[in-house]
Order: sequence, then structure tokens, then C-alpha cells
Amino acid sequence: MNGNSFLNNIPTVTKNIIIVNVIAFIATMLNENVMIGTFAMFFPTSPYFRLWQPITHMFMHGGVWHIFFNMYTLLIFGVVVERVLGSKRFLIFYFVCGLGAAALHLAVTWFQLTHGGSVSLLRVPMLGASGAIYGVLIAYAMFYPDSVLTLIFPPVSLKAKWFILIFAGIELVTGIFGTMDGIAHFAHLGGMLVGWLLIMYWKKTKRLYR
Repeated sequence: MNGNSFLNNIPTVTKNIIIVNVIAFIATMLNENVMIGTFAMFFPTSPYFRLWQPITHMFMHGGVWHIFFNMYTLLIFGVVVERVLGSKRFLIFYFVCGLGAAALHLAVTWFQLTHGGSVSLLRVPMLGASGAIYGVLIAYAMFYPDSVLTLIFPPVSLKAKWFILIFAGIELVTGIFGTMDGIAHFAHLGGMLVGWLLIMYWKKTKRLYR
């Protein structure tokens, strides 16, 4: 009963995105090669590229901790942002941020390939909901800039607006200098940038709220 009540309190879009991610993760655990090769995001000139990958990569994850932290973050912040925007607008926002993440990641990959980068980049997939979720994070920080957030580790408390600026700075620095390999830093930045632009556009056109 308590479990049903908890699920019923999660807005429709956030709940269904989490469910689809979990189903996709289970399928990936059962047949990783097929799932990653088919649904993760590859550069358009890669033999593994498929037209649907800019969408499907948002539902793919590479490990238990990857999906756990993404879905936990989506649950905490997606619930709030969806209630502010309304379910329909939140669904649009989420996918636009995910597409923005893919676009910036592909642009950076193209730059690398045309400036001496290894063709092995064509075989490296980009996957995960992080780009879209970073868009959700910046939306939360724009709606509630002075709300105080506390990290579990390290146990630091800061206002949301400062957290998001720090996150953006870390992603930019690690992306430029190539540290923390295996993480699509510019995809995170792409999701944040597009999320910020979309919220600003909706505010300017007075279409932000339901």
C-alpha cells in the first residue's frame, strides 16, 4: 500500500521514463552487445550508426551505478520540474535536452575526427540519460535558485544556482583537458545549455507554465 502510494505520487512522465530506462537496462544485461550496438549513440559515419540512436541512447546505461545515479537524480529533480512545467511540456523539455546533449557530443566528436583524432572514435558509443538529466538539473536551479542542496559525499551544502555553476565548470574543464575518460562531458554541457535556452525561450514567450 505504501509502495503504491509512493509510485502514485511520482508524476506520469518522470515515472514512465524511469520504467523504460529500467526495462532497457535489464535487456542490456541480457544481451549487452546487441543492445549497445543497436541503441547507443554512434557517430553518423560509424557502421554502427542507426537513425533512432539520438533518441534511444537516452535509455541505455553501462552499469548498475550508472543507471542508479541517473534515475535517482531524475526522481529527485524530475518530479519537481515536471510539476512546475506540467507533464506534456516536461516530456518535450526532457527529449529536447537529450537531443541537445547528443548534438554537442557529435559536434565535438566531428571536431576531434577532423583534427587528428583516431578513427576508433567511430566505434565508441555514447549512452545514458545524463545529458537530459543535466537539463533537468539546470531547470530546477532556474526555478529554485536559492534552495539549498546537500551532497552525500562530500557533505557540502550550497544553493542550487551555485551547484549547477560548479557542475558546469567541472564538466567544461574535464571535457577540454580529457580527464575522466569514458564520460561524455560535452553531452552533459549540451543538455544543460539547451535546457537553459529552452527555459529562457519559454519565459520570453510567456509559455513557461501550463
